[in-house]
Amino acid sequence: MSSLPNNARTAIRFDRHELAGAFGDIGLDLPLMILLVTVCRLDAITAFVLFGLCQVATGLFYRLPIPVQPLKAMAAIAVASGLGAQTLAGGGLAVAALMLALSLSGALGWVARVVPLAVVRGLQFGLGLKLALLALHDHLHAMGTTGYILGGSAFLLILLLRDNRTLPAALAVVAMGLAYVALARPEPAQPLTVHATPFALHLPSPADLLNGLLLLALPQIPLSVANAVLGTRQTARDLLGQDIPARTLGLTFSALNVLAALFGGVGVCHGAGGLAGHYAFGGRTGGSVIIYGLLFVVCGLLLGPQMLYVISVFPRPLLAVLLIFEGLTLAQLSRDMLGQADGFFVLLLVALAGAALPYGFCMGLVGGTLLHLALTWRARQAAHAPTQPPAGDAFAAPTAQPAPLDGAKLQTRTP
Repeated sequence: MSSLPNNARTAIRFDRHELAGAFGDIGLDLPLMILLVTVCRLDAITAFVLFGLCQVATGLFYRLPIPVQPLKAMAAIAVASGLGAQTLAGGGLAVAALMLALSLSGALGWVARVVPLAVVRGLQFGLGLKLALLALHDHLHAMGTTGYILGGSAFLLILLLRDNRTLPAALAVVAMGLAYVALARPEPAQPLTVHATPFALHLPSPADLLNGLLLLALPQIPLSVANAVLGTRQTARDLLGQDIPARTLGLTFSALNVLAALFGGVGVCHGAGGLAGHYAFGGRTGGSVIIYGLLFVVCGLLLGPQMLYVISVFPRPLLAVLLIFEGLTLAQLSRDMLGQADGFFVLLLVALAGAALPYGFCMGLVGGTLLHLALTWRARQAAHAPTQPPAGDAFAAPTAQPAPLDGAKLQTRTP
């Protein structure tokens, strides 16, 4: 199978709908970027510009709203452990090498063929549920009563404008947030100047590579296989009608992480949730991802260190509302499993594991696949089982007896 996507003729658009779709993944990306830059002591300008360039490269290559997101498991571990930039770079190179090996060896394609649709649907539903829970738990209540008012207003605004072709809903929500930032800023804005980007080659030491492999890459790779490859591939089929080879997603994943690790950026991946977010708010081509990336590049170069402040005062309840609709768009893809009892059962178990357990997506991927195989084997055994009940079964239905012969018909007519 060719490793190139089959969307070479897809025209990249740059209209208001692609602009609105660009903000579909901002609710997940911004908090993680802020945490990684501040805790892991990354250069803010470099991190944001590199992140934007990865978005632009992905949009140009795929010509579809295939997203680029921070590596979530790596980000969580790095922030919780206070790991430095060099260890983060070592983890980025290690996870790139692991995904490259899976892609070139054909193992990634084999996994994509073996994992059943019910498990992939469970991963999608679980991720949608996790995004909604993240929004409700971490962002919606961040500003107290003011936040609830802003969040409720944004929710109603999206419902009213969801099918509006003139004013896309996400643009209205972002405009609301920027207006709040302008009013809440305690001091006059500094004049905009282009800040130099301190790009420099960062080569991790062997110790940083080993620590990055053990602490960051090994916990991350199962989630990346499940979400960045299988989930993104299936979501692109569902929403865009495009079949992207798993090998291609693995190769671009590896290339982006090598770039980010060597020049001081954050580890990145593709993601089903990001694709659903861009799609939910209007993105249909690579234009939405390119616009999104250029916003990071321009803001990084113009705002520089001020960018962290502007992002930090952006109302988090508005990000929560965007995350909720992103999660709903992803979760509703599982509707085709409603009529399949075994498939829906597997879907629910995988979704609950992914949303609630540590490394739940890895557990759901492996456990759900094994469970689905067991249920399929049981169904086949039942289909080939004899239909007659065993002898002596007290609950067996009575066997139909032949009707008694009519004695009159048996008599021989005498002359």
